[in-house]
Amino acid sequence: MQNELHGPADLLYRAVLSLKNPEECRAFFEDLCTVAELKAMSQRLEVAQLLDEGLIYNDILQRTGASSATISRVNRALQYGADGYKTVLPRVKP
Repeated sequence: MQNELHGPADLLYRAVLSLKNPEECRAFFEDLCTVAELKAMSQRLEVAQLLDEGLIYNDILQRTGASSATISRVNRALQYGADGYKTVLPRVKP
């Protein structure tokens, strides 16, 4: 993945960066995504958070209902991805 914001997704990235608060973010994503897409993205972020906390697959599966394929995919992204999860997770810790 490129470090620069170019190409078809540029508008999306700039739109997300323009959001000023959680209410704007919620409204934008509700307009942009289906309920299923929002649920899937939210679930992947929750899985990433739980993996980062050291939980094992079975515990994550029981807590989130995510499939083992989803958990595995998120784990691969945490280990070998573009560090997006690693950037966001510390910023959203309670």
